[in-house]
Amino acid sequence: MLASGSGSNLQAILDASTEGRLPAEVVAVVCDRGDARALRRASDSGVPAVHIGPQTAEDRADYDARLADVVAGFDPDWVVLAGWMRILTMSFLGWFPNRVVNLHPALPGELPGVRAIERAWDEFEAGTRTRSGVMVHLVPDEGVDDGPVLGTAEIDLAPFTDRDSFETSVHEIEHRLLVEVLGELCTPTPANERVT
Repeated sequence: MLASGSGSNLQAILDASTEGRLPAEVVAVVCDRGDARALRRASDSGVPAVHIGPQTAEDRADYDARLADVVAGFDPDWVVLAGWMRILTMSFLGWFPNRVVNLHPALPGELPGVRAIERAWDEFEAGTRTRSGVMVHLVPDEGVDDGPVLGTAEIDLAPFTDRDSFETSVHEIEHRLLVEVLGELCTPTPANERVT
């Protein structure tokens, strides 16, 4: 798994795997930030935790090639981006064709990029949005949050009275949907499926 932050989605996957709800094993967690809580979550679960930060003046393609080399060393069947906050280039994606899965807190074709939850709430308050959601999709190229959709969940904004409660609900749905989709991806193959 690739993560940049706290790793709450990582924790959902680790828990589902440990509890037998996900027929997969997390073989490594790789972070671009050395202070990412995801590294600690991985270590606490006995999963290799690796920090691969960008070097000074290193361009994206060179960083992604280094990253791909490390990830490939774990021989994953799927590469899961759970809170990964960097756009991957083909220097990485080319190593894992049709095997990179991303989670995004919006519906297909809506709110690509960062701060999707905040932007959805701002649009709701402005009266221009009534619903949002979560999607899991493949990452075939350098497009932002626009690859083939693997699963979605819609969220009606009307019941929420503040952004915090909406954000909490989005994260709960992210955890459930990501585990469900990964379960579907891993089910046709043996139970020793490996994700990084």
